[in-house]
Amino acid sequence: MSDDDLIAVPEVTGRLRLGRSAVYDLIWTNRLRSITIGRARRIPYGSYRSFVASRLQEAA
Repeated sequence: MSDDDLIAVPEVTGRLRLGRSAVYDLIWTNRLRSITIGRARRIPYGSYRSFVASRLQEAA
């Protein structure tokens, strides 16, 4: 998957094993970037990867 690919919120909830509201909280607090296309919210894969990498770096 390329960094420019877009993934839907349900896919992010599955990957992170978080609830829908927790993912939207990450979006609303600007910890996870997203875009809106019409009524659909999408997360760039690169943003998802950056978020995970920053969490791993904090844990180290």
